[in-house]
Amino acid sequence: MNHIAVIGGGITGITTAYALTNRGFDVTVFERNRYAGMETSFANGGQLSASNAEVWNHWPTIVKGLRWMLRSDAPLLVNPKPSWHKLSWFAEFVAATRRYAHNTTETARLAIEARDYLFDWGRREGIDFDLERRGILHIYRQQADFDHAAQVTRLLAAGGLERRAVSPEEMRQLEPNLAGDYYAGFYTESDSTGDIHKFTHGLAQVLEARGVSMRYECAIEDLGTAGSGVWVQTDGGRESFDGVVVCAGVASRRLATRLGDRVNVYPVKGYSITVNLEDAASREAAPWMSLLDDETKLVSSRLGADRFRVAGTAEFNGYNRNIRQDRIEPLLKWVETCFPGVSTRQAVPWAGLRPMMPDMMPRVGAGRRHGVFYNTGHGHLGWTLSAITAEQVAETVEAAAAPSVPVSGVRAAGTRTS
Repeated sequence: MNHIAVIGGGITGITTAYALTNRGFDVTVFERNRYAGMETSFANGGQLSASNAEVWNHWPTIVKGLRWMLRSDAPLLVNPKPSWHKLSWFAEFVAATRRYAHNTTETARLAIEARDYLFDWGRREGIDFDLERRGILHIYRQQADFDHAAQVTRLLAAGGLERRAVSPEEMRQLEPNLAGDYYAGFYTESDSTGDIHKFTHGLAQVLEARGVSMRYECAIEDLGTAGSGVWVQTDGGRESFDGVVVCAGVASRRLATRLGDRVNVYPVKGYSITVNLEDAASREAAPWMSLLDDETKLVSSRLGADRFRVAGTAEFNGYNRNIRQDRIEPLLKWVETCFPGVSTRQAVPWAGLRPMMPDMMPRVGAGRRHGVFYNTGHGHLGWTLSAITAEQVAETVEAAAAPSVPVSGVRAAGTRTS
């Protein structure tokens, strides 16, 4: 097994191709867009956040979500129109509540492990992606929300993450520009932020320089297995490979079906605005500290001197990529409320579909058929977990290529292989 196809040119596909190339594999990347990182890896919240590792499979979160369903501006919005995909996904989501604590701790552990790889790759390859290692501040307006966060902190600590409670006065010291009244917060010094698109594009350029075949504007029409290999059909014809890694985001479910696997990814839409800080007053008023607002479920990141990103919300509305103004308005309002000195005259809206598994754990490892592998379903933590899951799947492929190690014996730590 030497020639591997990677399907998907987002953060997951590009980091996977990089990890495979580092192990000596001949890699071809298929991406339907003109450039790398043009869909869900284009304008996310920017946070590399082990502190946001809490999975959503928790009954208080489900109850809160049900209350929000009738509000168009709520952090969670579910289109009530039923579909088998949506119903099966939510059924498995509820079933995964019994693994809430374990999955939260495991996600934190993976996120911490991912940091070293990502930072090392960025330094090694000289990629400028507006990295800020100032930490992340979680803010709470109500004691009940803060008390829940204290319980989550214990789960995160079991995964190796250190974060500390901070008073409103300490919050002001960490971010002097933050307006409003707050009960308290939690500060994670080891977390960071960066521009996912700049990193993905930069790493893709590194791959091209190394001779990796980057097939842009090349959509997958079909694929399958034959003998000991796999084949991929595009409008340019059919090509054969020794193996394939599916990193196709929300398209992974459809492609997995063609390969004999069930990967129940659902597209969960998230929104963002990128505020261009055109005037000196806005640049001065915008925060450098990255924030997570628990009540509104919004995150913010400073991307260099002249950009401020605010992102969040979860919309279950199928594969719809439309940008709804009523979902953008809460993001603009949040900036106006928390950072009134920042002008939003130049705020660019965006929406992307997060590929989310029902238990919110990424699907990483081998498929049922020889030569088939997956690295997908990272949900809202694709940027945070990308480097470690790329390493895991590359290790799995490498082990499968060795005659002495059967594919069925390979399992990536903390994730599923079936």
